[in-house]
Amino acid sequence: MNDFDANLKELFQIKQVFNHPNKYFCTMNLLNLNDEYFMREALKEAKKAFDADEVPIGAVIVCKDKIIARAHNLTERLNDVTAHAEMQAFTSAANFLGGKYLEECALYVTIEPCVMCAGASYWAQIGKIIFGARDEKKGFLLTSKKILHPKTVLKSGVLEEECVILMKEFFKKKR
Repeated sequence: MNDFDANLKELFQIKQVFNHPNKYFCTMNLLNLNDEYFMREALKEAKKAFDADEVPIGAVIVCKDKIIARAHNLTERLNDVTAHAEMQAFTSAANFLGGKYLEECALYVTIEPCVMCAGASYWAQIGKIIFGARDEKKGFLLTSKKILHPKTVLKSGVLEEECVILMKEFFKKKR
């Protein structure tokens, strides 16, 4: 078994059956697709931003347990103050789905969205927003939760510590 097969087997919790290398049985607990799993994917995007000297915020958009968009901050690279991870993810998800409304989707983002991104989530009618850590200086909750679409479900604190650590490391490096 090569490294790829070993990683695949571990990732999908796959068991071989029938003594044949190409026959696999997948357990019902495929990938353990939960909020922590998808937030870890958003953290991978945030790490890309960190490595590119961008504010380390990452986002993924999930529809029916499938990641349909991945993004991280690109404001420095694009010299565009609107190039936040969430905005990039909304555009990518809408393109993937072929429509601007994301009511059956969930946004996983490492840091609480700003007012601009929360407003964009309203227009996209995102079904759910899950964020890791609060943004005590620029987060939309400082203004009002009413910025979100009335049907949007909000959840916070998923892998909060990991999200905070990455932000603190980034700004520590900047000093």
